[in-house]
Amino acid sequence: MTEQDIYANCLESMFGLRRFGIKLGLDTIRSILDDLGNPQERFACIHVAGTNGKGSIASAIASILFTSGYKAGLYTSPHLVKFNERISINNKNISDNNVVASYNAVKNADYGTREPTFFEFATAMALYEFGKEEVEWAVIETGMGGRLDATNILNPEISIISNIALEHQFYLGNTIAQIAGEKGGIIKESTPVVSGARQKSAKDVIKDIAKQHSAPLYFSGDDFRIRKTQKGMFSYFGLEKEWHNIRPGLPGEHQIDNAAIVLAVCEILRSNGLDLPFSKIREGLLNTQWPGRLEIVCQSPVVILDGAHNLVASKMLADYLSQNMAGKKITLVVGILDDKPYEDMLRCLIPVCSRVILTQPEIDRSLSPDQLYPVAEKMISDVSMIPDVGEAVKHAVDTVLPDEAVCIAGSLYVVGEAKEALGERFAGGAA
Repeated sequence: MTEQDIYANCLESMFGLRRFGIKLGLDTIRSILDDLGNPQERFACIHVAGTNGKGSIASAIASILFTSGYKAGLYTSPHLVKFNERISINNKNISDNNVVASYNAVKNADYGTREPTFFEFATAMALYEFGKEEVEWAVIETGMGGRLDATNILNPEISIISNIALEHQFYLGNTIAQIAGEKGGIIKESTPVVSGARQKSAKDVIKDIAKQHSAPLYFSGDDFRIRKTQKGMFSYFGLEKEWHNIRPGLPGEHQIDNAAIVLAVCEILRSNGLDLPFSKIREGLLNTQWPGRLEIVCQSPVVILDGAHNLVASKMLADYLSQNMAGKKITLVVGILDDKPYEDMLRCLIPVCSRVILTQPEIDRSLSPDQLYPVAEKMISDVSMIPDVGEAVKHAVDTVLPDEAVCIAGSLYVVGEAKEALGERFAGGAA
């Protein structure tokens, strides 16, 4: 059996764990990590929860740590094309061989009373890999919620709650306050918390949890703030520092808000003795990469990939398209999962587009184009259905003019399948 065969078998076995669904709780991950010697205790970490922006924030912090000379790990989800994307060290995805090694380590560990879910298994692999590779810092993104998320086994140096919106209501609750309580579950004793939450109900819940744990708490807009200057740049007025002429590396106005949280985290790390020169912070922020989020892979025609996987993200994408693609005819290729407010998401996205192609990612939680069609046809006349994501994307790109645009959105699973379908066609970024 070749190394590639062994790698493929590991992935097949892991993906098979999805049959166990989503099971929130810490007993299984704790059993696995105990048997592995608790690798999560060998490095310092930053824990990131929230509804939107947590991946962008996590990747930016990891980039800054690496740029500043630290060996930095990053764990995020989901992956777009290849599992290895979930676990990176020093801005590079881990190798296939390292995936196999961490898979075998976790597979042979004691699970306790039940089989792990896919996410629990992947989380254990990431923490094992970071411990084995002796990273100094790891930035860990939650999967769902926070309180009972498998990543909440950590004892971080800083906890981040990017923002709060209604999502995963079956698991997390039906109100902003309930969801804030779940995400606030990552707050630890005397550990600083940085948050971009805006709603009073969310902030009140987070304040209460932080107070119970004697955790210093800093809110964007209250304890630190930004002022947008010339296009794409901003000034930061922080906890103690003022930094000017800063540009985030990721596109979109919302990335300035995410960058403010990143800079507040850097301030706290600096105050705790970490060597993070402002020049390295600026450089690391500018060099941040986060695929599948306002990622432009071609310029003629413009091809934009954006997960836009919930209502807040859909509004952000619509704002970006209206501001940056004004005057262009836009073809929207969109597929949405069944736990999302698809009608509201389509109402955000369709008005800024001239044509819509409805599609469906392979994941079993996806909505069929037949279900999306009645909503879409009320808003736009040029709407069609191509269930296969790859075929939908190729048709969109092949039938637009060079001065037009294609936007692929609605789910990170759609974006992942689109990237795989486009393959070498747009390899290496915008052409």
